[in-house]
Amino acid sequence: MSVKPFTIPISIKPDDIDFMGHVNNARYLSWVQDVVLQHWQKLAPAEEVASKAWVALKHEITYRRPAFLDDEVIAETVLEKIAGARSFYNTVIRRGEEVLAEVKSMWCCIDSETLRPARIDRDVAEQYFGLPRKQTPHTS
Repeated sequence: MSVKPFTIPISIKPDDIDFMGHVNNARYLSWVQDVVLQHWQKLAPAEEVASKAWVALKHEITYRRPAFLDDEVIAETVLEKIAGARSFYNTVIRRGEEVLAEVKSMWCCIDSETLRPARIDRDVAEQYFGLPRKQTPHTS
């Protein structure tokens, strides 16, 4: 199994449009959060989804082109690696073949009950997310 991109369609709403007539830059971060969380919820085992939550630690975003109200946009993310409780994602926002934004983000997995950082089990990373063994340190 190899790491595969995960894609969702983006719905642009009138409230997303700023005073210049295009999508407000802050909205892109919501799209990144949407695609990353849906990726986890779709691929992770149910017990992991139920017992873990995610918080963003860092986003590095490069805006390439504006998006507009009637655009058909997708968000495509790839989980690059897991290191302990941290996960590193690369997300691209596209309109057709045009790249609108590129986002590198780092997330922290937390235990839903204690709200403390929680490691992702190596077997989960390998089996459900296709990450190679070398990128998923052994948890003890």
